[in-house]
Amino acid sequence: MKKLIYIFLVLLVSLACSSDEDEDVITKDGPFNISELAGSWDATKAQFSVNTTSVDVVEDGGTVTMTVQSSGRFTATLDPVDRAPYTVSGEMFWEQWQGSFYFAIEWDDEPGDWDTYGHTYDGSKLSLNGGADTGAYDFDNDGDMEACSLHFILVRS
Repeated sequence: MKKLIYIFLVLLVSLACSSDEDEDVITKDGPFNISELAGSWDATKAQFSVNTTSVDVVEDGGTVTMTVQSSGRFTATLDPVDRAPYTVSGEMFWEQWQGSFYFAIEWDDEPGDWDTYGHTYDGSKLSLNGGADTGAYDFDNDGDMEACSLHFILVRS
């Protein structure tokens, strides 16, 4: 009987120490290979939204350009009309989870953490649509970036 209780306790402890969580699998090869994005891109839409506030840098007369390397590393320059231009950078890849691929960006200012985005891509146009806290913008131009959602449409230049 003691042997049975011992085996039961060992089994219970081993189950308690195991992990049910899926490991994050990141890859460059998903619905399309990230290297296909290599080149220069111009935004036709660069919208940042939080609550009832929304700003589209391009619609307001500014520009957004992005250069992507075949590795998925990128640099984007945002040039709003009402403030100095600034750059953001990071790396694009796919997060594979439970049999699906999610377009993901790890921003350089938050290493080890990434956001996933809805996307469409047809070879010449890339659309990214992120949920809450997938972007940041200084809505009131006070020097503090506020977390927000973003929606970008980019075309090859």
